[in-house]
Amino acid sequence: MINIGQYIDGFNLLFPQSINKAPWEFINDLENTINERISKLSSEYRIEDNIAIHKTATVEQGAILKGSLIISENCFIGAHAYFRGPIYLGKSVKIGPGSEVKQSIILDNSAIAHFNYIGNSVIGKNINFEAGSICANHFNERQIKTIFIKHNGQLIDTKTEKFGSLVGDNSKIGANAVLSPGSILEVNSIVKRLELIEQVK
Repeated sequence: MINIGQYIDGFNLLFPQSINKAPWEFINDLENTINERISKLSSEYRIEDNIAIHKTATVEQGAILKGSLIISENCFIGAHAYFRGPIYLGKSVKIGPGSEVKQSIILDNSAIAHFNYIGNSVIGKNINFEAGSICANHFNERQIKTIFIKHNGQLIDTKTEKFGSLVGDNSKIGANAVLSPGSILEVNSIVKRLELIEQVK
């Protein structure tokens, strides 16, 4: 089994319910996880319609926030960003103008530049996505759309048609790079500009 805690420091402490779940299972159940956490947040958060925003976070004009969301302290959401929850942002996460995030977790000090897409993904700490880079979550071009993952030489059937990437801490994703559905990146990975990551052909 893929243990998210081996890719993201402190993940199993932050989300103890993740210990026995594969990344795609955790993402598929993210709505319940977010709603449960919202009910326990402090008065430092403004909460309305299952959207919780820390008082120190900045959300610029034109950003669209839908679904269950937690935006933690010192986060920055750029103008016209589009959030489709459930979404959890850790501390000091930066989401650039015009970016879209769907059903994902992005953890402390990570930065998603402008015009990016992050779908159904688990993004670790201190990650940098340069402009235009994509975490794709669906094989539009395939007749059989179930996502398979290659891990330690084994092929794993996720039994889902929607899963993006698991990106380990301190990784760097270059401008206009694409992570295909089911991409698993080790800690400290570097993806070059314009590079396509496709672990299962």
